[in-house]
Amino acid sequence: MIEALHSINAFPVSPSEQTISISLADLRQIINEAIQPLQARIESLEGALDSQRAESAALRAAVSSQEREHDKLIENQLIQLRLIHELKEKAKRNPGKTELSRAEKIERYLAARPDHKATFETLRGHLGIDKDLLNDAIKTLMASSPGRYGIARAPGDKRKRALIMLPK
Repeated sequence: MIEALHSINAFPVSPSEQTISISLADLRQIINEAIQPLQARIESLEGALDSQRAESAALRAAVSSQEREHDKLIENQLIQLRLIHELKEKAKRNPGKTELSRAEKIERYLAARPDHKATFETLRGHLGIDKDLLNDAIKTLMASSPGRYGIARAPGDKRKRALIMLPK
């Protein structure tokens, strides 16, 4: 039996070394004692692996849920943007009462002037509004009576514009 152990050993045993006598039962006991910590470590690693797998599955489910919510949010935002855009387009197409009233005031003002023209600055002062609101009112006026009004550069200062009522 010792010879069998010596054949397993990678290093040759010299004859001068002391001979060890071990029974087969003792050898089994030594091997079992050496394997037990390894088996316990393997079992603990398997338990940790199982818990990691469960945690990973839970995280995948959470990410999947977050992705679905994100997709819904993006879809809702697109719907909101479409609705806002439609409302803006609708507001542009249909002038309000205030815009129509301003356009009528501009029309009456130009009709009352002998030269039938006025600079944008004069119209802003007459109506008491800013540039954007004046531009909206002029667009409404020109859309309601196509070919009746024109925009020209003011004489003397090429940067200024004037609205002109054209003859019928």
